Amino acid sequence: MTSPLELVHFGWTPRPYTPVWHAMQRYTAERDETAPDQLWLLNHAPVFTQGRNGRPEHVIAPGDIPVVPIDRGGQVTYHGPGQLMAYVMLDLKRHGIGIRSLVSMLESAMIATLAGYDIEASARRDAPGVYVDGDKIGSIGLRVSRGRSFHGLALNVDMDLEPFSRIDPCGYHGLRMTQIAACGGPAELGVVADDLATHLATELGVETRVSEADALSLVG
Repeated sequence: MTSPLELVHFGWTPRPYTPVWHAMQRYTAERDETAPDQLWLLNHAPVFTQGRNGRPEHVIAPGDIPVVPIDRGGQVTYHGPGQLMAYVMLDLKRHGIGIRSLVSMLESAMIATLAGYDIEASARRDAPGVYVDGDKIGSIGLRVSRGRSFHGLALNVDMDLEPFSRIDPCGYHGLRMTQIAACGGPAELGVVADDLATHLATELGVETRVSEADALSLVG
């Protein structure tokens, strides 16, 4: 079996986006073939992130929320308190997968997590992510460098959805967003994080272990 997936818990105090993003870049640039795969679990202070393919007209009225251009694929999205971020720091060669397979695994892990709360969700081939009755509940944005992935997924748990109305989420005008708590599931980030990590490990065919690394030391 492939080495375990290390779980790096940042706690549930919302973290500023940019230091975590830069830490992901450093980990990916500096890791070698022996470095463990990691899953970083946290939530962010309010921020809009604009992917490499982002078009400025999809940012309608950001107001006091910063817009940060970043290096993942995709368009603009919102991150904020109460939204679970799961950053997947994987050596894709180690797992024998490509980026399309990784996207499918992330979608399947979210769908399985939601099914555990009796929430029926599905993926769309034309628009990556996870949907409940046509409303988006989980988003995916990735970057691969030297065969290693970073960035990951955002799963709406119990958050203020209003900022999504200030953008065209993922480049889709009028796309409605929803969240786990509104669908009858748990509102606790820690509960959802544990369940998601379990299902993602199942998709990858690995075990999990809690990292001994100090998560906050990663961001400087």
